[in-house]
Amino acid sequence: MSQLTAKVPHAAVAPPREKRWWSSQRVPWLFAVPAVLAILVLRYAPSLAGGAFAFTDWDGLSPQANFVGLDNFATVFANPITADAIWHTLVLGFAFVILVNVVGILLALALNQSLRTRNILRAIFFLPFALSQLATAFVWQFILAYDGPLNTLLRGIGLEDLQKSWLGDPTLAMPAVIVVMVWQYSGLAMIIYLAGLEGISEEIHDAAAVDGAGAFRKFWDVTLPLLAPAITISLTLTLIFGLGAFDQILGLTNGGPVNATQTIATQVWQQTFVYSNFAQGTTLAVIFTAIVTLLAVIQLVVLRVREERLLK
Repeated sequence: MSQLTAKVPHAAVAPPREKRWWSSQRVPWLFAVPAVLAILVLRYAPSLAGGAFAFTDWDGLSPQANFVGLDNFATVFANPITADAIWHTLVLGFAFVILVNVVGILLALALNQSLRTRNILRAIFFLPFALSQLATAFVWQFILAYDGPLNTLLRGIGLEDLQKSWLGDPTLAMPAVIVVMVWQYSGLAMIIYLAGLEGISEEIHDAAAVDGAGAFRKFWDVTLPLLAPAITISLTLTLIFGLGAFDQILGLTNGGPVNATQTIATQVWQQTFVYSNFAQGTTLAVIFTAIVTLLAVIQLVVLRVREERLLK
């Protein structure tokens, strides 16, 4: 046996083959290159160029732009309408986040039950999110008009005292915008929470019931902590949607009445395209981007820490 083994020559070790640029590990990255280039050229490059114009006096038409430093920022912050717009943006964003997530999680809990029509109801509640935001705003503008269907219904059932100029009253315009946005986005939050509920085993709820936990206690001590990943996703997305609301305000109130629903997003549009003040419009866009990014990152970090603590 040893002699036979000795006669067998050692296998020649093949030299390592050089990796070619079209190897199987690199091909997926190559397919992603066109999409990445398109995003960089069509989205991020114009955004960076627009941010640079915030430090110039360009009006959007002149062939040249002069560097003015931080003058545009000083002008923007000295404008009282801008201060109100920032405040309205924060109020709208946080009120929307709270309400849409409360409604979304309640819908998810209701439609996670063994209902025969639950799939149809899920589709119905999700449908508003799939509709055009601007078209939806125009429909609601018709509904909330003083002589619109809502006030006609109130008058028809004898509740004339409740008739209001929902979009013409400065104290009611912003709540009306928030209600419309909550109506349209609750389906998105519902879907996110339904996905989270699908990942929770029924055995956990059964064990909690055996321990004597009631419905509220099971939700608070079992369901809610296990929904932490879904809560993180939903809160982050809805915060971005709430702070960036534009189509709904444009269709419902156009920033009025008396600038009561003016936000940073509507101010960017007005300064840039209505007043042809491109430099101040891009300045507001830079400020808006910084606010949204800062708040989104802070919220994401806080929620991630909370999520890790709850799931330990």
